[in-house]
Amino acid sequence: MYQTILYPTDGSEGAEAVVDHVRELAAAFDATVHVLYVIDARSANYGLGGAFLTDEGSGVRADPGPDDDSGMVGEGSDAEATRSALAERGKEIVEAAAASLGDGEAPPETVTAVETGTPHSAILEYATENDVDLVVMGTHGRTGVERYLLGSVAEKVVRLSDAPVVTVRADENE
Repeated sequence: MYQTILYPTDGSEGAEAVVDHVRELAAAFDATVHVLYVIDARSANYGLGGAFLTDEGSGVRADPGPDDDSGMVGEGSDAEATRSALAERGKEIVEAAAASLGDGEAPPETVTAVETGTPHSAILEYATENDVDLVVMGTHGRTGVERYLLGSVAEKVVRLSDAPVVTVRADENE
């Protein structure tokens, strides 16, 4: 029934709460698990939206200074270093998540991937491109104004996914 399970993770506690569910579902259906991390292209630290990278603490400022010849993000080595660092962090997260799935008797076959984009869109696109049968993901448990302002990746995936989606809420007391 479920041959391919997608486990999107951001390395948070909410995402880690999903591991046992993914492991059990993969074992029950002898499924391959795809572990996915999405670099959020909307993040100012990624340098989109006309921001310019700097060497200062925040790494970003709204516009270049008069002596700045680095150009817009994407043109200089600072931008490449930022992209590379984010990709490396994503790789570490998916590898750790895949390793945590192997804690059982018969670890599932895993595939790891790091993509860039708007998180919910990248998850949905990955699911379509890889013929995913089931998405299992954590939620952060936001409610009220915070959820309205920040949105919910899990909620958007639930609403828009062609594949069934199982969501697991992290226990806030753990």
